[in-house]
Amino acid sequence: MLADRYGRIATDLRVSLTDRCNLRCTYCMPEEGLAWLPKPELLTDDEVIRLVRIGAERLGIREVRFTGGEPLLRRGLVDIVAACAQLDPRPELSLTTNAVGLTRVAATLAEAGLDRVNGSLDTLRADRFERLTHRRRLDDVLAGLAAADAAGLSPVKVNAVLMRDVNDDEAPDLLAWALDNGYELRFIEQMPLDAQHAWNRADMVTAGDILAALQEHFELTPDTPEERGSAPAERWLVNGGPARVGIIASVTRPFCGTCDRTRLTADGQVRTCLFAREESDLRGAMRAGASDEELAERWRIAMAGKAAGHGIDNPEFLQPDRPMSAIGG
Repeated sequence: MLADRYGRIATDLRVSLTDRCNLRCTYCMPEEGLAWLPKPELLTDDEVIRLVRIGAERLGIREVRFTGGEPLLRRGLVDIVAACAQLDPRPELSLTTNAVGLTRVAATLAEAGLDRVNGSLDTLRADRFERLTHRRRLDDVLAGLAAADAAGLSPVKVNAVLMRDVNDDEAPDLLAWALDNGYELRFIEQMPLDAQHAWNRADMVTAGDILAALQEHFELTPDTPEERGSAPAERWLVNGGPARVGIIASVTRPFCGTCDRTRLTADGQVRTCLFAREESDLRGAMRAGASDEELAERWRIAMAGKAAGHGIDNPEFLQPDRPMSAIGG
């Protein structure tokens, strides 16, 4: 098991497959992009598969989510998914994507063994989409989400980040659109993970703000709290259900006490938290000839030192050096 000193056990692995992205979301990276990781530093497909296998076979990992950057930019994605789907025990496999390229590969990913998709969409307006992402790809995103649903990669969950004076008036429209399409919408508070380090808590659209905006248009009933477990989203039934909407309040209502995640960066570093400032290197040990059990033990030691919480409210809090695109969602 991947247990820490506070009694939490990590069973959910987030694997970043690349730090590259084909959008430039303002809360993540600058318009000109970033200095990407050199290819030799990235884990190979076989190395990714090996570490996922170690997690599933030796460390109790039950869920694996492939992230980025944008994981659809990883050429070996389908092969990685197919190999991980053959593991025993087989973890649940999901993908977090901006959905831009999903139309062409959704069916192939489903056939390879992917179970479901989390997409990202912050606005339904083309002008705002371009302002937020510096790309004219809204139609591609909408088509990609529809393709995932048609391929059976459901329930399709859609993540939205609201920003003050940019798209914070769209919460009801986004929920109505999700209900019409049968998607589960989840709003995420903007977190201090941007490459520009421009995040300001005072400007953040909070979970309370989002909930108040939604309640002006929908009847929201708290979902059964005991069913939440370690899930990051607080969920509400919409107009009596069965449709739900979620809010991930990482900043104002942290859920660190039930966190069950471990993270692997595209260059083979174990991270115990999105906001961790230290990493443990598995790539170097693996390339130096470490056995499966030696790698598993390194992973256990890393997770044993996990902090009690992310510490955003601490006066001494420092944003991680790596932005979200390099950490993995």
